[in-house]
Amino acid sequence: MPKLDSISNALLTIFVLLLGAVRFIGLSLRQRSALAAENLFLRKQLALCLERKVKPSRAKAASKLTLVLLSRLLAWREALTIINPDTFFRWHRKGFRLFWRWKSKPRGRPQVPAQLQKLIGGLANDNPTWGEELIAA
Repeated sequence: MPKLDSISNALLTIFVLLLGAVRFIGLSLRQRSALAAENLFLRKQLALCLERKVKPSRAKAASKLTLVLLSRLLAWREALTIINPDTFFRWHRKGFRLFWRWKSKPRGRPQVPAQLQKLIGGLANDNPTWGEELIAA
């Protein structure tokens, strides 16, 4: 079941990212004044939360990835209020490590175990008249 959980988490993350992309496209089509007003409204709410010292909930993988991707489009240091910059860098490094772990996975056929290799070598040495086809069978 852990494999199924990881697949469902990955699919959920992809769905949330696609939903965020659709929202981003929708926001980019809005008037600049409406977007600025919404931004100010959200900043005021955030300021109230910070003033009351409300502890934010933990970010999901999709939220982390979205923030890292959006950081390429704006000056993110001024926009960070709840998240510590060290945390942000940690998310970025973790994503980079996950990417390279996936990229470096061994490809192709898995290796034959050493014990089986010894057995095949022993069969070939003991029976020199057998060919590859007979040993493989």
